Amino acid sequence: MTITSTRSAAGLPADGVAASRPVRLAPLDVLSLGLLGIRTRKVRAALSALGISIGIATLIVVTGIPASSQKDLMNRLSALGTNMLQAVPARQDPPVLLPPESVGMAGRIGPVTVASAVANTHAEVFRNDRTSASEYSGLTVLAGKVNLLEAINAKVGSGRFLSADTGKFPTAVLGSGAASLLGIPKITAEQPAPQIYINRRWFTVIGILEKSPLSPEIDRSVLVGWDAARDLLKFDGHPTVIYIKAAESQIEAVRDVLPATINPELPGLVQVSRPSDALAAKRATESTFSALFLGLAGVALLVGGIGVANTMVISVLERRREIGLRRALGANRGQIRSQFLTESVVLSGLGGLTGTILGTLATLGYATHQGWPPVIPLTSVAAGLGGAILIGMLAGVYPSIRAARLTPTAALGAT
Repeated sequence: MTITSTRSAAGLPADGVAASRPVRLAPLDVLSLGLLGIRTRKVRAALSALGISIGIATLIVVTGIPASSQKDLMNRLSALGTNMLQAVPARQDPPVLLPPESVGMAGRIGPVTVASAVANTHAEVFRNDRTSASEYSGLTVLAGKVNLLEAINAKVGSGRFLSADTGKFPTAVLGSGAASLLGIPKITAEQPAPQIYINRRWFTVIGILEKSPLSPEIDRSVLVGWDAARDLLKFDGHPTVIYIKAAESQIEAVRDVLPATINPELPGLVQVSRPSDALAAKRATESTFSALFLGLAGVALLVGGIGVANTMVISVLERRREIGLRRALGANRGQIRSQFLTESVVLSGLGGLTGTILGTLATLGYATHQGWPPVIPLTSVAAGLGGAILIGMLAGVYPSIRAARLTPTAALGAT
């Protein structure tokens, strides 16, 4: 038996009616359908998103505020010299001299960021040429490198510090204690710069330092330029104290190689200070993290996710007639699932975005009020937004499947 085709030459069935094919919705159409429930039930959607936003805001606040506090603490501990070392020659007779090039050699150690030095010139300082040396016997005249302040975390109280230019001339900078003893409280631009008498030479005072807690020996010192000390005070160029700043993670390694680096011939006659006790405290602080705060944020997110899931289930029950009508008009189960899953994700995404903004503003406000450097962990922001979207997907899976399983007759016949 020969079976003849019932299609016409135009490719249509014999009765002239084309076979129906399911229509694919564009992504924008799916998004529009997903926003339909949010637009029509604004109050319920806002309350549901509020649960997510509170969870995300909590996550950012409980990680951002401790991070800001920790950053402030780290800055305070760093100011205590956690990355600093001092190298001095061993005390013996005859005295040990560090090589003049030892400062530059220390600076070439890989993890070292700053290498500076001072040297005792053994000069005498007077307030003027009519006072005796006994009045200022507690002061020391030191030759200082121009980067000394950076190496010891010191600051200029008034005036300015030595530079490559001024360090060649008879200029001086006073420590806070030396300035008080010499009766020079402040340097001002309106008045002529005061002068002091060092080894029968007049030196112009161009700056006064603030108190230096990390290097108290500088407070009772008169600092002159390295070149000026060599030319005017018969300084031999051998440093007395070398100050080192290095990467904190490598501070012990630098300490081990420093003696042999700055004095290769006699490394055993170089004494290096041990790392600050504040470094151990800083490392211990960096290793701690508040698991309790993260747990609270996780609970808040879970509660928000349950709220979204509950809202979506109720939405399916209330909109059964809408679902039945759409099914009767040709919408398939996949399109129904996409509609409700998209609505759930958008709802959670809006809540996550709102929570991120609120949490960031709250963290910035509190940190600024406390005088801390504000820190917003990017991982918390990413985890918050990603967690909100993930919660929206999980919360929308069951309601979307339940909506898709409704038959048109059952949905339209629901009361």
